[in-house]
Amino acid sequence: MTTPEPAATATAAVFAPPPGRAVRAWRTARSSRTALIGLAIIAVHVLIALLAPLLTSWDPIANDSARALLGPSWSHWAGTDQYGRDVLARVLYGGRYALGVSVAATAVTVVLGTVVGCAAALRGGWFDDVLGRVLDAVLSVPSILALLVIVTALGTGPLVIVLAIAVVYVPQVVRVVRGAALAVVPHDYVTAARARGESTWTVLRREVLPNITDVVCVEFAMRASWVVLLISSLSFLGFGADPPTPDWGLMVAENRTAITVVPMASLAPIVALATLVVGLNLAADGLSKAWGVDRIREGL
Repeated sequence: MTTPEPAATATAAVFAPPPGRAVRAWRTARSSRTALIGLAIIAVHVLIALLAPLLTSWDPIANDSARALLGPSWSHWAGTDQYGRDVLARVLYGGRYALGVSVAATAVTVVLGTVVGCAAALRGGWFDDVLGRVLDAVLSVPSILALLVIVTALGTGPLVIVLAIAVVYVPQVVRVVRGAALAVVPHDYVTAARARGESTWTVLRREVLPNITDVVCVEFAMRASWVVLLISSLSFLGFGADPPTPDWGLMVAENRTAITVVPMASLAPIVALATLVVGLNLAADGLSKAWGVDRIREGL
């Protein structure tokens, strides 16, 4: 058995390819205990939502008046609501609606905001000035008021909620991403790409986006926590999920009058919502510190 020469080993180490950007980002994020705790909480929520049919045998929307307002028991671990529906089943399935609609709305919002914010930083001039005035006008309207107007005009439903969330939050994402992109645009590699005659989209995709990925990821996590709360608030006010959809905000609204009789019917969805939001906030805070993203400077 032969052992490698020291010189060959040193040469191989020098010329070994560096780890990819995603690998380096994950290694850095792994060093943050806060980020790991937040990501673990989110992972648990996702896993529970996916495995809901295996975790309970009760139908979350089936009414049974004979079982209404029952306390916790071996049959119904969290009791039943005023319609005789199993509370635990509705909480477990409610995670599907909360995560599905929130992730879709956040993804649409962040993608649109990132593209527009980078384009504003690259183009500058009159485009940036006009966009800034439009964003100021949209941001002057309170978020919940804008949402209520859109939902009232277009009706309820997941697609309408995703559209409404995008209209409300895209301007804020544009401001954050524009601020991060403005720090990248003056660099030589962006100037060289422009000098080669590359299109705005090509420069954005190859030169700008890879250098602000950390900001976009932190923005996604932070924005998702607000979106989850906003969607639950809409359901609580009667403008979100339609009954009998298992949704946490709708559950609180339906059972608040019977909170002294079956408190778990209201407390269980509140705890589920609170833990998800805490997990998203911990992930955003941990990632921002691990990656060195200045959330105050960027406007996060």
